[in-house]
Amino acid sequence: MEPASPAAIAAAGPGTSVVAYFALSNTAGQVIVAVLILLSLVAWTIMVGKFRDLRQLQARNSHYEQLLAGQRNLLDLDPDLPAEGPYSALVQNALEAFYHYGADLRDPDTHRAALRMGHVENAMQRAVANQTVRYESKMVLLGSIVTGAPFLGLLGTVWGVMDAFGAMAGTGSASLQALAPGVSGALLTTVAGLLVAIPAAFGYNYLVQKSRIAVVELENFASWIADRIEMEAQAASAGFL
Repeated sequence: MEPASPAAIAAAGPGTSVVAYFALSNTAGQVIVAVLILLSLVAWTIMVGKFRDLRQLQARNSHYEQLLAGQRNLLDLDPDLPAEGPYSALVQNALEAFYHYGADLRDPDTHRAALRMGHVENAMQRAVANQTVRYESKMVLLGSIVTGAPFLGLLGTVWGVMDAFGAMAGTGSASLQALAPGVSGALLTTVAGLLVAIPAAFGYNYLVQKSRIAVVELENFASWIADRIEMEAQAASAGFL
C-alpha cells in the first residue's frame, strides 16, 4: 500500500466518516468490505425468507390439523390429493403406503396387517426426513456466513496493518500521523465483519431453534398419524368401521 497522501491524512482527522476510512483502506481491504456487504445482503435475505417460510409452513400445518379434527376416519381421505404442507405430505405418504397393500380394510391376516403398518411407518420416516431437510434448508449457508464474516474482517485488518507498517518502513517515517490513516482503514474490515456476523448470529440461533421445534412437532404428528391409522385398521378388521 502506498503511503497516505497529505490530503488523505488530513481527511483522517476527528469525525472521519466510514467512506473516508474505506478510501484509506488498501485494495485488499476494499475488496473484503465489498464481499462482506454482499454476504450481509445474502444473510438478511436468508433470514427474512426463512422466517416467512417457517411461519407459512406452521400456518399450513395448523390449518391441516383443524381439518383432521373434523375427519372421523383418517383412512377415508383420498391418498391422491396433492400435499399442501408438511403435515399433509406425511398423511398422503402414509395413506399411499397403506393402500399399496390393497383397498380392503378388513384383512383378518395379522401378519399381513403388521407388514402393512411397517410399510406405513417406513414411508412416514422417509417423509419426516424429507420435510426435515426442507425445514433446515439454507441454514448451512447462513451458519457459514456467521462463522466466516469475522475471519474475513480480521484478514482485511491484518493485511491492511501489514501494508501500513511496510509503507512506513519504506518511507523512513515513523510518525503516528503517517501510520494512523492506514491502520484506521484496515480496522474498517473488522468492523464490517462484526456488523455482518452479529445480526446473522442472532438470526441463525433463532431460526435453528424454530426449525428444531418444528421438526419435533413433525415427528410427534407422524407418530400420532401412525397410531391412528393402526387403530382404524384394527377396527376395520374387527368389523367396527
